[in-house]
Amino acid sequence: MRSPPRGLAIDISSSVRRLNVSRALVRRAATATLRADRVKDALLSITFVSRGTISAMNRRYLGHHGATDVISFGLGRVGRRGAVVGDVYICAEVARDNARRQGISAGEELLRLVVHGTLHVLGYDHPSGATRTTSRMWRKQERILARVL
Repeated sequence: MRSPPRGLAIDISSSVRRLNVSRALVRRAATATLRADRVKDALLSITFVSRGTISAMNRRYLGHHGATDVISFGLGRVGRRGAVVGDVYICAEVARDNARRQGISAGEELLRLVVHGTLHVLGYDHPSGATRTTSRMWRKQERILARVL
C-alpha cells in the first residue's frame, strides 16, 4: 500500500462568478495559516458558495437560520501524525456585505475568512459576542492576515 502524498494540498473551487480575490492569494492565505501552526501535511478544500447554499448548510449542519460568512469542518488528522483534513465554505456575498460595513475591501474580508475558516479546521475557536475580536484565535488570525496582505 502506498503512503498518502506529503505536503499541503489545497483545493479551491467556486460556484460564484465574482470573487474579488485571486485563487493564488486564497492559496497563500491558507498556506500561511497552516504553516503558522507548523502543519506539514494537509488536505484542505476551500469552496466559495452562494448565499442560498451557505444558508442551507447553516441550517442543516449548525441548526442556525440564515446566511453566514464561513462554515468549516475539521475532519481531524489521518492517523496520529497524519495530514490535517478539512473543508471551508465561504459566502462571497456575505463577505462583501461585511466588508462594506467595515469599510474594507471585499478581497481583504475574503482572505480574513480563509484564515478564519482554516483556523477552525485546525481546532481553534472563539467566543460569541463582543469578546470575539479580542480572543486568542482572532489575534492569531489578524497576525496571519497581515503577513498575507
